[in-house]
Formats: sequence, C-alpha cells, structure tokens
Amino acid sequence: MSREGRQTGADAGEAPEAPTGREIVAGVDGSPESLAAAAWAAREAEHRGAPLRLAHAWRWEPLDLPLVQDRDAQQRAAEEVVRSAAAEIGERHPGVAVTAEVLTDTPVAALLDTLDEAEMLVIGSRGHGAVAGFLLGSYGQQVIAAATRPVVAVRARDDRAAEPPTGEILVGQQGTPEDSEAVLRFAFETAAARGAAIRAVRAWSLPPLFAYSPASMRLADDAGGLVPFEEKALREALAPWRERYPYVPVTEHVELGSAGQVLLTTSGAAQLLVVGRRAKRGALGQRIGSVAHAALHLAPCPVAVVPQG
Repeated sequence: MSREGRQTGADAGEAPEAPTGREIVAGVDGSPESLAAAAWAAREAEHRGAPLRLAHAWRWEPLDLPLVQDRDAQQRAAEEVVRSAAAEIGERHPGVAVTAEVLTDTPVAALLDTLDEAEMLVIGSRGHGAVAGFLLGSYGQQVIAAATRPVVAVRARDDRAAEPPTGEILVGQQGTPEDSEAVLRFAFETAAARGAAIRAVRAWSLPPLFAYSPASMRLADDAGGLVPFEEKALREALAPWRERYPYVPVTEHVELGSAGQVLLTTSGAAQLLVVGRRAKRGALGQRIGSVAHAALHLAPCPVAVVPQG
C-alpha cells in the first residue's frame, strides 16, 4: 500500500449541528467520473470541516496471456492516479486536509472497507440514458447495495460538482418516522453544513380496494381524508429534525404518484437528492430498490443513497 498526502488546516463548519471529524472518502480511478466525485467530496469536506480521503483500489493480478506484464509499472500508474487527484484537490481546496492511498484489494471490497470510519463514500457515475441499468457500473451498484454508510453518486457531466451548490436538498420520506430516520438525519446534516433549505417529499398512492379496512380508513377519516393523513405523516416524521435544526428552512411536499416519479419531477433545481435504501437480495444479487435505482440513473443532480434499518 502506498500513500501520498497533503495535510493542511480545515475550516470548521458554520452550522453548529453539522458533524465534523469523520472523514469523507472518494473513490478515484483517473476517470472523469471519479474526478467529479473527488471534487464534490472536497467541497462537502469543506462544508463539514472534515478530512478527505482519496482511495484507489489496485491489486496485482497477472493475466494468463502471452503478454509482457510489468507489475512495477502498474503499481506506479496506480500511485499516479491518487497523486494526481490529490494535487488537483489540494490546489482547489487548500483548506481541506487530504490524504490519498492505493488500497491493495478489489474495488468493491476496498471501498466498503473505507466506510468503517467514514462519514460517507463518494463515487462517480457515468450518466443517464435509456439503458439505465448499466450506467452506474457493476462496482458502484455493488458498493451502494452493501454499504453501511451513505454513498453519493456524482456524474462527470454535472458541472455543478465543483461549483458552490445552489438549490434545495431534496429528500424522500417514506413510512414511519422510524423508517426514515437515517435518510432525514443525513439530509438535515447536509443542509445544515451547507446553509441550504430542504424540500421533504412524501409520495402516496391510492390503496387498492382489498387494502381498505375499517382500521385504516378510520385513521384517514380522523385526519380528514387521505391527503391530510399523508401530510400529517410527513409532518410527524420531520418534527424531531426541525426541532434539532431550527435554522434549516423546510418545505413539505406531498404528491400523489410513485415515489421515484415524484422525486424525479421535483429534482430539476435540487443540489442533492437524498433517498433511502433497503437492499434486497434477488436472483442476480443485491438489489438497491426501485426508488434508489431510478434516482441514481435519471436524477439531474448528485444522489445520496442512505442505508436504512
């Protein structure tokens, strides 16, 4: 394992509730996508007063081919990836403490191991289009599905990645206050660190006829109808976070439709979309859920995927 680091002082975050101390990790491989991720991570580290760690996974695996394979040259190339990224970040963000290292493991295992002490992991995404299922990349999807901490995906084409963020933090709220605790915590912490406003979105659908029951309809009737019931659910989920972060402006948004559709139609002016994830194992491996999948491949802004209980 090799290291190249730049150590400088870090400015403290302006918001009193913003977390500090835990490092932000960005996976880099020399691609435009990973450099955009590193730029986003550096700005987030600046907001939070946190150190930044740039990580590149490389392990010598000789190919069973009649080719000349130079282990030393490959290792030097891997070291240059992190050295170059660290130099660029250090020049643009001199107030951020940056370390960079080559991890001797496979990409998925290496990136997941960095999360033991990290606040979040930031990775690159290749963009969006018709073939949505292939655009995040197999490594990225595996990391997001298994991560125990939030993972942020940033596109290379997102010109805002290295610019001062504008717009709201958009967060999807589903289920009970306990169900959405982790995703709302991340959204409010991020908004507090950036001095940004939050738009909390709760999507709902008309229940099928067989789902109606006297008990469920009584709850809706007590709230004044289905829409007031959903508005009350969102308000209750937000209440403890509004109390903890009274200086963060919050807009409540309740809309009929699927969660993925509603979030995507309201994400055009957002600086970050935050969604939850309950990974499920399917026939082809871990799945990240339809809402996270849609957000990662189709949202026009960086997307944070937060693991939930």
